[in-house]
Amino acid sequence: MACCRAHSSAQCRARCRWPGRPSHRRTTGGRPHRRGPGRPALREERSVTTLDERRTAPSPAEAETSTRLRVVLLLDVLDGKEQQFLQAYEQIRHQVAAVPGHISDQLCQSLGNSSQWLITSEWESSEPFLEWVESAAHRKMVEPLHGCVRDTTSLRFVIERETPDPALGEARKSPRSSSASARPAAGTDPLPAPPLCTGGVVRHAITFTVTPGSEEKVARLLADYESPKAQVDDTTRLLRTSLYMHGNRVVRAVEVTGDLGNALRHVAQQPEVRAVEEAINPYLEEERDLTDAASARAFFARAALPAVEHATSDPQAGEVTRVAYLHPIDAQQGPSEARRLAGLDAADCTDPGHALAAATVFQRGDVLVRVLDVRGPADSGDPHGLARGGRRMELITDRTSHDA
Repeated sequence: MACCRAHSSAQCRARCRWPGRPSHRRTTGGRPHRRGPGRPALREERSVTTLDERRTAPSPAEAETSTRLRVVLLLDVLDGKEQQFLQAYEQIRHQVAAVPGHISDQLCQSLGNSSQWLITSEWESSEPFLEWVESAAHRKMVEPLHGCVRDTTSLRFVIERETPDPALGEARKSPRSSSASARPAAGTDPLPAPPLCTGGVVRHAITFTVTPGSEEKVARLLADYESPKAQVDDTTRLLRTSLYMHGNRVVRAVEVTGDLGNALRHVAQQPEVRAVEEAINPYLEEERDLTDAASARAFFARAALPAVEHATSDPQAGEVTRVAYLHPIDAQQGPSEARRLAGLDAADCTDPGHALAAATVFQRGDVLVRVLDVRGPADSGDPHGLARGGRRMELITDRTSHDA
């Protein structure tokens, strides 16, 4: 784990837009403080490190005056541009690796929002970095990324402490082997992959079953609770919670801006939500103990129902009603069936005369749910032919904005 101390904002910290676009710049020793290399961002477990071998351990004397620079670049990638973004980065990273003074970089994707990426790069000092980032070669090099990102934030730090410490002869740890004994237990991460984010909105669902005969009691409990505070933090907010049942299956779909993991933790900590979750515990087919961290993680990992596709018309107009359909599928056919249904929904959304305004497909294993926004009131029938073989789910509660 590297430990970096942020210097004063006038020395090594900046928030700026992509080079070549209007930006607010701070200065470093009289020089423009611009954003770092156009590098992509934090891709959760999927990361790329380049030329790490070029780093050499400094002597104790050199460590006292270390000037190594860490550049952190946060990016928000545009909808539908992820592959273009990755291809551009793949081309650029090899060019950057050849720049004098460059040591290494990593590209990562957020586990809480699939549109949020992070690039970290390490340099021998600020001088070679600034010389490169202010050059015409840099501006030309990062041009392929301009059409892929919505916003960027660049931060720069001087490395002050590091563990393990090369100055003390401490060797870096080798990556753990890929043997089964070295891997963490499977199925215990509620968000094992970045959740779908489109239009700045992250969509996710959880599903579980209750004991037959308890459906009415569970529905009353889930419909009657005080909504948690919608604002999670400076960048994360709950937008909507829609809860449905069909038979003994419960599906709760959520929409948030920002980081989904932060939003889920926020909701789980609210007393009113904890009270409802405790009240339905006796009726669950699979036992859980949300007071135990490991048990809670395992439950939400089992219950996770990721959004795999989202389509919307542009613009949405008039009254919109939300409905949901549960589709009986075979687990092996689940992904292909999800793509097929998503394709049909997307085609309807692009038809300005069609009633379908938006559609999200959630699928995992043998559970596939479509949540649809339909123009006008939605009666109990299917006048627009949207069921596509699915079973209409009963709406328990649908809360938006401040009461999400």
